[in-house]
Order: sequence, then C-alpha cells, then structure tokens
Amino acid sequence: MQIPVRPRRALVTGQPPPGRGRAAPDLAYRARKILYALVTEYIATGEPVGSRTLSKRYGLNLSAATIRNELTDLEDSGCVAQPHTSAGRVPTELGFRVFIDALAQMRDVSDRDRAAVLARMKQLRPGVDDVVREAARMLASLSGAAAVVSRRADREAIAHLRFMPLGERRLLVVVVWQSGAVQNRVIEIAEVLAPEELERLHNYLLELTGARAESEGGLSLAELRAALADAVAKERDAYDGLRRRAKEIVDAAAAAPSTDSLVIEGQGALFDRREFSDPEKIRRFLRTFEERERLLGLLDRTLAAGGVQVLVGSEAERDAADDVGVISSTYRAHGVPSGSLGVIGPSRLDYAKLMPLVGFTAQVVSDVLDGHSLDGDGEDAPE
Repeated sequence: MQIPVRPRRALVTGQPPPGRGRAAPDLAYRARKILYALVTEYIATGEPVGSRTLSKRYGLNLSAATIRNELTDLEDSGCVAQPHTSAGRVPTELGFRVFIDALAQMRDVSDRDRAAVLARMKQLRPGVDDVVREAARMLASLSGAAAVVSRRADREAIAHLRFMPLGERRLLVVVVWQSGAVQNRVIEIAEVLAPEELERLHNYLLELTGARAESEGGLSLAELRAALADAVAKERDAYDGLRRRAKEIVDAAAAAPSTDSLVIEGQGALFDRREFSDPEKIRRFLRTFEERERLLGLLDRTLAAGGVQVLVGSEAERDAADDVGVISSTYRAHGVPSGSLGVIGPSRLDYAKLMPLVGFTAQVVSDVLDGHSLDGDGEDAPE
C-alpha cells in the first residue's frame, strides 16, 4: 500500500499493492469496530483474542454472543482466522490491511516521539555525522523493531572522492557523501597509475565536484559520470587523456558494489519479542535480513512511489517470512529522493505509532540533509 504522507498532519490512505491478496471487504460499522479492537489487542499481546476479552476491554456495549457472531462473519470475509477450535481469533493479512487503511487517516506522530526525533537530529552535522544511520538507530530504539535504510548513492551529492592504490591495477575508492555517509569500493583499472597521476585525477575531480557544490549543492555520482562523458565527447586538448582516465575510474566506481547500500539497526532487540520464542521464525527473519538485495528491493518500492509505504505478509515477501510487516518512507537530499528508511518486524507492529513516526523521521532527515533549520519544531520544512 502506498500512502502519500504529510508527516506533521494526518496520513492519507492509498490502495493495496496491485495483484496482492483479496480486496478489502465492505464492512459494516459494528464489524469494523470489532475488527479494530481485535487487531489492537493482538498487537498488544500477540495472543489469539476472544469475544469476552473484546467485550470487557473495549467498551463495545455488545454481548459476548453478539461479538462471537460478528467474529464468525469476519472470519468468513477473510479478515480474521481461528488458529484452533477452542482459541480466539487473530487478524489475517487482509484484516491488518483494513486496519492500516483506517489508521492512515487517523494518527499523527506523538509529541513524545516528535520531541525525541528533533532532539537527536538537531545534534547531527551533515557531512560529518552519518545522518541516515543515526536516524535508523533512533527508529530502532523508539520502535522496538529493526530499522532498515537503503542508500541509492547515484542520487546523493558527493562531498569528497579519493582513490587509494591497493596494488598495481586495483584502487580503493572512498566516497564521502554530503549526508556524512562513507562508502568504500574496490575497482580494477586497465593501467597502472603513478602517484602523480592519481593526484592530478583528484585535483581534476575536486574541481568538477567543488564548483557544483558551491553553486547547486553538489554533484551526485550519476551527474559526475554524465559531466565526464560530456567533457570527453566535447573537449580535445592537453587534458583529454586525464578526462578519459577519470571517466574510466568513476564509471568503475559507480558499477562496483557498495559496502553500505543497506543499513540494518536493532535486529538484536527485535528477537526479544514474543513472536520469536519460535526458533523457526527467528531463522526465517534472519534469512530475510541476509538477503540484502531483496530488502533493498522492498525499500526501492518506497523510493519509486514516494511517501510512506506499508507492506504486510505476502505484500512484502511471498516466499520468505510470512509474518512480516514493513513500514518505510523516502528521504531526500538536496531535493532529490536518495533512499528509504523504515522499520521491519512481525506483522503485529504498532502501526498507529510507527506509520506517522517513520514518515516524520524521513521528513526530518530530509530537512537536515537539505540544510533546513529544525527550530520551531520543524514546521517550516517542505512537504
């Protein structure tokens, strides 16, 4: 489900991902009220919920028998399931979807979470501190779930770029982004470079990236490649060989795998949750974390769509952990979508708290990376 978000106001609901699961049923008011209460109780306890619990704790003003009848209808509609004959009900993926769609219009970030995010982010220095990684650590702490961050480096502005020889034809490429993140990439080159040639390359690339940084906020890696390609195609002078060598190295650096395209924080605390008393569930989640390209793919859905995205169960992973929820949002650097951040955990995540929290955090990260002041509670940030 893609949810365009205005993090300091109510969220606006979207539609479930196309082709995934059953369509949400058209539930009557009483059935929705019971479903919302059941999902809320299940998120709190992780246990099947019975009709007596709903009758006593949620002020439904309905008898346990009436609630049982409604739960039977909700089970027929696919919104709840009964694990065992004598057990209460648990929400299904479809039940979570109905609940999440309703929440999207109801909640804003809490004052406590807002203050925690702003207090931490005001301490960070873009270009010095790794703003996005620190945001992930904070999200993990506030959510009790694992925080995940994708960095799409070809979109983010470069602060510094250095090449260090590792052998005759191997270079370590050290890229420092304007967010403060540092990435290392190892590349192979066609010819050996003498130290003085490397220094000339550094100076030439510093000239290219520095001029742009002063006027427009810096070149991304993709923009640097385009600038070099344009210079090689148009200019023929004593610097032509230098430009070609610079283009070869930057192209190789862009193609090399990054050591830091995906950040995961807080997965240890995640396994303290009740769900992970089952060792097999721990193994399934660990496999999800290990398959970094798949996690990047999940976060890239947010990057493509913008706003906040919530994925539950098979919407997130068809053949991995079935009891999984992902809440993520795009962050921007210098006005350009640069990656996604969010939380991942079991499907009974606290969506009421985490949907607005993730959206707000992504917006504040964008404000910091864009150089906006967070004074005045961040209200002056662009939407």
